[in-house]
Amino acid sequence: MDITLRPVHGSDLPVFFRQSNDPDALRMAAFTAEDPADRDAFDALWARIRTSPGIVARTVLADGDVVGHAAVHGEPGGREVTYWIDRAYWGRGIATAALRGLLAEVGERPLHARVAADNAASLRVLERCGFEVSARTTAYAPARGAEIGELALTLGG
Repeated sequence: MDITLRPVHGSDLPVFFRQSNDPDALRMAAFTAEDPADRDAFDALWARIRTSPGIVARTVLADGDVVGHAAVHGEPGGREVTYWIDRAYWGRGIATAALRGLLAEVGERPLHARVAADNAASLRVLERCGFEVSARTTAYAPARGAEIGELALTLGG
């Protein structure tokens, strides 16, 4: 499978919106928008993402199909990676390949990531890409409506 990254196009947004409303994916990600079904909030968020010079956002393609997105955002020294892969493509190494591609493009370090403590698959992706657990805490997870365990990870620095 050929995994590539490219800048986000407006035509990707309906796919991202559909992906961000998958109940199983929401539960797994845990730390999501308060109301993922709010299309106006989604569009406003992506308008900010696409126009911010400090955010590197990429569409993830698998054999040419839009399967998710990956990004780096935040202030220097505290920049964070994030990614979302369509549940239909989980377990195929796409998230790892996409994150590796993003990390090759964004050379600054340190970079940070956060993951629900029980999201073993995402934790594996981050660890395969060189991130190490740097803190354990609890935080409110909107997708679960409760405080849950969260891991903070760091790459470099």
